[in-house]
Amino acid sequence: MASPILRALPLSALLLLAVPATPVAAQTNDDAATVTWSVRPADAAGEDGRAWVEQELDPGASATEHMAVRNLSDTEVTFALTTADGFFQDNGRFSMLPSHEPSVDAGLWIDVQETVTVGPDETAVVPFTTTVPDNATPGDHAAGIAASVLSEQVGADGAAVGVESRVGFRVMTRVTGDLAPAASIEDVSSSYGLSWNPFAPGSARVTFTVVNTGNARLLVTGALTAAGAEAAFPGPGEIDQELLPGDRRTFTVTVDDVWPLVYVPASLDATPAVVGEGDGAAVDPVAADAGFWALPWPQFIALAGIGLLVASTLRGRRRSRARLAALLAEAREEGRREAEEEPAAG
Repeated sequence: MASPILRALPLSALLLLAVPATPVAAQTNDDAATVTWSVRPADAAGEDGRAWVEQELDPGASATEHMAVRNLSDTEVTFALTTADGFFQDNGRFSMLPSHEPSVDAGLWIDVQETVTVGPDETAVVPFTTTVPDNATPGDHAAGIAASVLSEQVGADGAAVGVESRVGFRVMTRVTGDLAPAASIEDVSSSYGLSWNPFAPGSARVTFTVVNTGNARLLVTGALTAAGAEAAFPGPGEIDQELLPGDRRTFTVTVDDVWPLVYVPASLDATPAVVGEGDGAAVDPVAADAGFWALPWPQFIALAGIGLLVASTLRGRRRSRARLAALLAEAREEGRREAEEEPAAG
């Protein structure tokens, strides 16, 4: 049975999977074999319980780590071993550059053998070495290392399509030197959602970008406050948001129960923290104004309606008084005439 080696199939299209820590399956049409495997950090003896590799190295220094490639399939498989620059996606999940995009940073620092052949239900431990260039800049550099197979699928047009499936983990390298963590908030845009019930508040929606302007990896948390109401970001149940040096991450935060006060004062407050080796390094918090206009149209309309009702009631009362006064005057006049006519009749 043919093993799904990286060069075994023609490549007409490429699909990159984000580099999960859980097993992934791929199937090839030529042998109908399903390949399932996992890749985790390890020591020389096997998996060591880490989710990814964190290391701190001087410029010019090297360190050797290991990866455990476990073949969960019932056939022998040859996996291609690859490295690439790592990055965080817009949703905050870590991934690595697709095979057709060249790396320019830490993805080039890792040396690993090109392939590894693993028997069914067996695990191979493979060493890899990170060598930091002499001129590497201090701070955090991200890479990914993965084991991949190439499978063949048939596209909508009937043509064979090569699909690369990769499983791996991140390799975070902190180059020693001056650590200068910093962040900023940019591109703040605010809007207000009215509740057309004049007795119910609306909601504020603020979109903004947090930029890692330093050289350390940051975990970003914060809060949006508007007219006394508050909402945290990331929200409950959302994943942690890490930013590599130079990263920009756009957030949208909604605050409920905000009354339209014509102009609503609002503020963004972010509290970034250094992650990885050197946790606790001081990072200045950052803040930005997010105030916005919120005209209370429902309340204006309600007040206008109340005003019209009051005015109509007052006009009605004035008309009633006028009619009553006219009737009284008419009655008095009628009484006066009757009083004048009675003696003459006598």
